[in-house]
Amino acid sequence: MDAHSDDTEKKSASFEASKDFDPVLVDPSEELSLHRGLKARQISMITLGGSLGTGLIIGSGTALVRGGPLGLWFGYSFMGLVCYFVMISLGEMCAYLPHKKGFAGYATRYVDPAFGFALGWNYVLKYFIQTTNNVNAAGAVVQYWTLSVPIEAWMVIYIAFIFLINLLGIRVFGEFEFWFCSIKVVALVGLILMGLIIDLGGNPQHDRIGFRYWRPPYGPLREYLLAEVHDSRLAEFLGFWNNLTMALMSYIGTELIGVTVGETENPRRNVPRAIRRMFIRILVFYVGGTFVISLTVPSNSSALFVASKSKAGAAASPFVVATTIVGIKFLNHVINAVVLIFVLSASNSDLYIGSRTLYGLAVERKAPRIFAKVNRAGVPWPSLILNTLVCFLTFLNASSSSSVAFGWFSSLIASFGAITWMCISYTHIAFMRALKAQGIDRNTLPYKAPFQPYASWFALIFTGIVLFFNGFSAFLPFVSSSFITSYIAIPIFFSLWVGYKVFYRTSTIPASEADLITGKREIDEEEERFLAREKLRGPRSGLQRIWDAL
Repeated sequence: MDAHSDDTEKKSASFEASKDFDPVLVDPSEELSLHRGLKARQISMITLGGSLGTGLIIGSGTALVRGGPLGLWFGYSFMGLVCYFVMISLGEMCAYLPHKKGFAGYATRYVDPAFGFALGWNYVLKYFIQTTNNVNAAGAVVQYWTLSVPIEAWMVIYIAFIFLINLLGIRVFGEFEFWFCSIKVVALVGLILMGLIIDLGGNPQHDRIGFRYWRPPYGPLREYLLAEVHDSRLAEFLGFWNNLTMALMSYIGTELIGVTVGETENPRRNVPRAIRRMFIRILVFYVGGTFVISLTVPSNSSALFVASKSKAGAAASPFVVATTIVGIKFLNHVINAVVLIFVLSASNSDLYIGSRTLYGLAVERKAPRIFAKVNRAGVPWPSLILNTLVCFLTFLNASSSSSVAFGWFSSLIASFGAITWMCISYTHIAFMRALKAQGIDRNTLPYKAPFQPYASWFALIFTGIVLFFNGFSAFLPFVSSSFITSYIAIPIFFSLWVGYKVFYRTSTIPASEADLITGKREIDEEEERFLAREKLRGPRSGLQRIWDAL
């Protein structure tokens, strides 16, 4: 054991002996807590495919109509950079202390217990909405095939399906999500290649499209809300800005690793691996995917599913529209089935995240203790049941169309998600300050995030700007429902933060007093036991090493 580890143990012992030691910061015993059942291949694939859901595969259609091909591609590219900065910040904290309370636990340690409380509940509320939104999107996908079956019937089936997978435990969930995400990744690679082939003339019409849809009257930018602002340049800018919000909603979920870290085997090795691959994944799937969509689908296509406007039966994904336009028969149905897998996988992982986040709050005594209960499989079943019941909010479709509900939910997700990213960035800034104040060199960490502290500050400030202007369209003209769904998250967050702070009289934690130690020794020992077991298994074969690398 190195000198840094020895010094950490001494600090840990002194912390636990001091009167300031808080047992709430320690993970509960194994039989009373989540189980570390996610394997390296599962966490890597879930991190890769977990965020590939409605935002990219469906929401990109709305972004294309409002922002045009250039606005779509640039908006997703720029927010991809912001997403990467947030992820490397989170990854550094997760690799150092991979506890079971999610990133709200880091906020409690390094910033303020009230801040952690507000962030945790903000994230729970976000996943109440996001899971519901994905179930709603699944209904919209099926309506492409038939309108004869009530959409409510499909939704009950979806909700029961994802509840059952989550109830069976982390190993079953991990295996299902691994194969779901594998299908999503392979399918998206196939869709991107298909789009390039269609664009270059490999279609029944032998029509080489090229950059046709980037030129007038299709692009490069679209005029959004022109009738309200009466200025074409301003309308083009508003279309681009709206795409930043849509892109933010699409990337929300990449922070999944901050939740799964508590159930990941050998997180000190596997978390850095997943984070390092994030940049390439964003570049290939989001930037590449939106670029292909911009080449193959005209932004004025009436077949596109547009949030708040489309009728039931519209093609949910622009990839489906791309095949229909060039006359490729039957493939549109295959792609729509793949889209359904995308949405169900996203719903499944969202239900998992929501239940684990609520569990983490209950363990920290910031939610009713009943939500800290787990069954023999390590499933926090009361939290899972509550998150499942909230999914039935999707029956708002009974009075509004899928597209209207999708628009409402998307605004709420973007707002709650933006606040989450800002909190993660600020928590990482506080974490770096604490390391410096307590004499811990960042070069000794299991994973050192690059571009710091500038990356965290940039993500914090720019995400705040996007959040502030998230609901600009609600004022052109003023629409109360749009205004509420765009901004309700802000007063909720501050009410939670200030309310907890006043009631419990908490104060901001000085950098020199932030707890960097509690629970670390137990995680170190757990890691040593895991590595010892791995050593007994002997060297891995060449095929196994290639699989790990993937």
